[in-house]
Amino acid sequence: MATSDIENPAGPKPGRVKNAILIAGPTASGKSALAIELAVKHGGAIINADSMQVYAGLRVLTARPDDRDLSIAPHHLYGHVDPADDYSTGAWLRDVKALLDGDALEGRRPIFVGGTGLYFRALTEGLSQMPDIPSQVRDRWRYHIIEDGVARLHEILFRRDPAAALRIDKTDSQRVVRALEVLDASGRSILEWQAMRDEPLVDLPSAHAAALEIPRELLVKRIDARFDRMVEEGALDEVKDLLARRIGVDKPAMKAIGVREFSDAIEGRLTMAEAIERAKIATRQYAKRQTTWFRHQFGPQWKRINPQQAS
Repeated sequence: MATSDIENPAGPKPGRVKNAILIAGPTASGKSALAIELAVKHGGAIINADSMQVYAGLRVLTARPDDRDLSIAPHHLYGHVDPADDYSTGAWLRDVKALLDGDALEGRRPIFVGGTGLYFRALTEGLSQMPDIPSQVRDRWRYHIIEDGVARLHEILFRRDPAAALRIDKTDSQRVVRALEVLDASGRSILEWQAMRDEPLVDLPSAHAAALEIPRELLVKRIDARFDRMVEEGALDEVKDLLARRIGVDKPAMKAIGVREFSDAIEGRLTMAEAIERAKIATRQYAKRQTTWFRHQFGPQWKRINPQQAS
């Protein structure tokens, strides 16, 4: 795809890095292949913007670039986080800033690629500074989410911070817990903190931003075929290794699609065929959510592109 095929958007938010390339899209839409093509053409360096591809030990299951891809173009922020660690959008943005501040890019054009919409939003709009959460506060609310459930905690949030509760889906356990943690740690609503944003790292008006869209029927076929390849390439062994470490189920890495399904197969609750089919269904559902998010959250600065029509 030629650079001219990607929209050069206009918008009011200035950022630090000019003329970056941004490629977002649902899982299995061809983002990585397009990023490599553009990296070769424009002397770019690829920077991961997918919240699951940051974890070590899950290369196959999260469809991280393989050794061949890594040999074609520089790749950064892939597989650099231990699965036992918490990793947030803020942590990713700090890693991006450190990358930009160093000499790792060696004058190469940054190409951000991934399926995590919040990463792109933080990159182009800035991220709110949040208070440090004491471990006892974090542990208390994580205990309550397990013991009481998200519905009960959402009720508590609604009583204490109704404005925030109205902005958070009742089933979104991570955001409900986060809002309660921030409220307890700082005495202020998470909405107040979110209103204070840093300067964006990437200048969206000068960026070439593309959101990939692919026909649903084709995307489903690609998802299913890719998951079959994952099984052949050792995804089950990755999950076995992860389970052997006895990492808490609340850790973000444990929410990677395939971990729960293969865990159920390993422990005898599902057959392997059932686990594979459930993982495929979960991936399709995730891709649908990603597509919906991109359509509603990305503005006119982002050009919608069918990668099959790109050259």
